[in-house]
Amino acid sequence: MYAVVGCTDCGNLWLLEDPGETAQCSRCGKRHRTRKLRRFFESDDREAARQARAAMLARKGGHDEAFADLDDVATMEARLNDVGVEDRELLERSGVDADEVAAAGDASAGRSRSRQEIVVDAVREGDRPTEEEVVAYATDRGVPADAARRLLEALTRRGEVSESRGRYRLV
Repeated sequence: MYAVVGCTDCGNLWLLEDPGETAQCSRCGKRHRTRKLRRFFESDDREAARQARAAMLARKGGHDEAFADLDDVATMEARLNDVGVEDRELLERSGVDADEVAAAGDASAGRSRSRQEIVVDAVREGDRPTEEEVVAYATDRGVPADAARRLLEALTRRGEVSESRGRYRLV
């Protein structure tokens, strides 16, 4: 079951599928109890719900007549695949070797670590490291010192890392 629902705070309309106990507005982030949300439209068909939402947004924006002249949402979406330029063609038109780009992407795949992962690695690999040891490890791997300190503090607050007498360990 799909329902078009609206946020009581900002007026945003969105599709709700198989509602749980709460739902969050995609625009303002307000959390709503789903049973209290007003359902403007309901259908078992997702495309029908999308079309209803689009019509409501057009009406809300004063574009009823223009919307009436358009194809349905699913048809317009299908046409998107037929327009534009493929990535490879765009790269080649720009004078970039698409094969080199693909090779560079393949070479770096799996190597990139987030800043948080690097800080966790520093704690894991160190023997109960100090803050400065964690920061040094992280900065050697491209994490700014201030960011490493903030991440270490956040991990400690969340209980993923513990600190005792200035030394850190994973929990």
